[in-house]
Amino acid sequence: MKYKIADFKIGCTPELTQIAKDLLPDLMGEIGFESFEDTPDGLKGYIPADLMETNSLKQVLDTFPLEGVNITYTLSDTEDKNWNEAWENTGFAPIKIDDKVLVYDARAGRKPAGHSLINIGIEAKQAFGTGTHETTRMMIGAMLQLSLKGKRVLDSGCGTGILGIAALKLGAEAVVGFDIDEWSVENTQHNAAINEVDNIEVFHGDAHVLSHVSGVFDVVLANINRNILLNDMPAYLEIMNAGSVLIISGFYEEDVKLLDEKANSLGLVKTSQKTDNHWCCLTFIKQ
Repeated sequence: MKYKIADFKIGCTPELTQIAKDLLPDLMGEIGFESFEDTPDGLKGYIPADLMETNSLKQVLDTFPLEGVNITYTLSDTEDKNWNEAWENTGFAPIKIDDKVLVYDARAGRKPAGHSLINIGIEAKQAFGTGTHETTRMMIGAMLQLSLKGKRVLDSGCGTGILGIAALKLGAEAVVGFDIDEWSVENTQHNAAINEVDNIEVFHGDAHVLSHVSGVFDVVLANINRNILLNDMPAYLEIMNAGSVLIISGFYEEDVKLLDEKANSLGLVKTSQKTDNHWCCLTFIKQ
């Protein structure tokens, strides 16, 4: 996927600098920015090129809710390269989740031995989801609270496929996943093969692909950003049974009110809420 980089320069007094750096990602997240990098005089923000709208960006900066702060920016294109390459080469240490699941780096020689946990091997290739992030761990933790045996599961924005693979290892009958990034589709299929799980079907695209999927789902998983969740929640509802469960993460605690209101307007009832380092995970049930 092609990305744009906005190099934000923050001009203000020293005591306001950190406050501005804390506010800016939340506001930019509302118009599509996905990740940020700290710089000596501001932040760099990364946004999919097809979501970049200069008018929206200018409006946010012109109405920045902190007096005495001036923010300017320059835009550039990312190189068409694997930005995760250095991290992929380093790998990650095994991650234990709720003393029941162990996520490990699936490359040769990294599989841990001598334990009785559910093993999930992940080889990340330009895709999100190894268990190192708080949201992934909370999503799997929420799944551990359910009985997935014989259930049909949807993995929205599947990334590495970790959530769908976990669902199958926890007894799900079938998983359908989709992602807008072709790399993620390929990585999910690759990791499913590594974990020797089948009955997982992966589509390339956004929530519109659900129009090509027949049947309904007992559990819907979505670990993506707040704006996509707000936009796609009605589409999830259409493929859920009464009694189906929706588990979402990928957002901060301050976003919960908006997501609760949207879910309630659709007839979804919240059954649990977890937080980890200001990230949040919500579980809902369809009435």
